[in-house]
Amino acid sequence: MPQHYSCERTCLCKDFPLPTGMIVITGGPGAGKTALLEVLRKDLCEHIAILPEAASILFGGGFWRLDSVTAKRSAQKAIYHIQNEMQNIVRNEKRWALGLCDRGTLDGMAYWPEDGSVGYCQELSTSVEAEFSKYSAVIHLTTPDLLNGYNFQNPIRIETAEEAMRIDQKIHNVWKNHPHYTRIDSTSNFIEKVHKATLLIHSFLPECCRKGLLQHAIR
Repeated sequence: MPQHYSCERTCLCKDFPLPTGMIVITGGPGAGKTALLEVLRKDLCEHIAILPEAASILFGGGFWRLDSVTAKRSAQKAIYHIQNEMQNIVRNEKRWALGLCDRGTLDGMAYWPEDGSVGYCQELSTSVEAEFSKYSAVIHLTTPDLLNGYNFQNPIRIETAEEAMRIDQKIHNVWKNHPHYTRIDSTSNFIEKVHKATLLIHSFLPECCRKGLLQHAIR
């Protein structure tokens, strides 16, 4: 993915700096997270940051992807730290009102080689509650089955449709207790899924950015 940090549309608002919120866009493999973020990149204004998927950065850059428990733990710990530091950049730069995250820091729990949150959180010196507090909302796009569009177009994706759906359920279990968790089920019409997620994200935009979005739509 090209390294564009902000969404493309110019914003007219002058109400900066604003507090920076974070929204997780999550779901199992093939759920459409990256496609949704590409749509939002063109729709939303420059005060919205897009944070790419840390796993793609890691594995696309040559990090070893082995089947051993040790390697899986190491990979998920590395992914967590990449996610965390990218989010710190967005918060500390004071140039974005909202960060849209391609996965959140608890997604690694669904890929952790042992069941349960204790080992994952202990390894990373954190807690589920601490990670929840980093995000204003969690939007879960569910993984489609083969009939509704699961595919292998992403070269980083190695899971079968059945494995992807099991991971998707684990991700649901990880995030379902977040106070602003929304699950959007897959259908044969991906545009419908994008529309539902986009409307939800619009509700978290600062007022000045929503006004600019309306003006852009009118033009």
